[in-house]
Amino acid sequence: MYYKIIRLKHYKSLTLKISIITINYNNAAGLEKTVNSVIDQTYEFIEYIIIDGGSDDGSTDVLAKYQNKIAYSISERDNGIYHAMNKGIHKSSGDYLLFLNSGDILFKSNSIEDAVKQGFDCDLVSGNMLCDNDGIKRDWIPDDKLDFALFYHNTIPHPSTFIKRTLFDLVGLYDEALSIVSDWKFFFLAYCKFNCSYKHIDVFIAEFMEDGISSNPLYRPKMKKEQEDVISENFAAFVPYYEELLDARKKLRKLRYTIKIKKFFGIR
Repeated sequence: MYYKIIRLKHYKSLTLKISIITINYNNAAGLEKTVNSVIDQTYEFIEYIIIDGGSDDGSTDVLAKYQNKIAYSISERDNGIYHAMNKGIHKSSGDYLLFLNSGDILFKSNSIEDAVKQGFDCDLVSGNMLCDNDGIKRDWIPDDKLDFALFYHNTIPHPSTFIKRTLFDLVGLYDEALSIVSDWKFFFLAYCKFNCSYKHIDVFIAEFMEDGISSNPLYRPKMKKEQEDVISENFAAFVPYYEELLDARKKLRKLRYTIKIKKFFGIR
């Protein structure tokens, strides 16, 4: 395969290898849509890996159809989505990894090329993502700066975040004991515990279908419990002070609002 060298900001000249990992189970139509969005990319230095969980719906036919476009694929039973992702990590060799699960697609044919041109000089490089909830679409634009508060309440978009390969050596792989929030845990620990570097690039990377477990309201209690366990295990010493700070901020906002109202009506 011919690999194109792209001039990058912060680098004199570099060919950056991007490993895109797709996890699939019994979603043949979604898988083919995802595959086509990857193989249509203008950026040539892409290693594409597909981990299928032993599908019986025709997904393996999709793998066979595009086998000459896929660096590595396998179809066998696994122990869940994060086990499958970890299998993909082990098989990858890229400088940065991007997880694009079946049904999700890259935003445009030049999304990866446009992203790489921004300069990959951080451990986490997070782009924009379009979320599709049964035809209702919204933009997810990651913050330019991260902090503990963001991860305590939210996260950054997994399908549009490039992860430096060496970060997995530092933080570890995805926690397979968790069924919903292991990607959130990885980002939380990477930034707030291991002090990794982060950069937001104003490029739309992926379109995410909000039809998975993490987007299903029925699973929110389980997701909340997993998040509470992660926070308790890793940040127990900080949580009481953080929650005290949150409470103080709420009271301060309420006080400021009351002062404004009284001032408006001339009340002392």
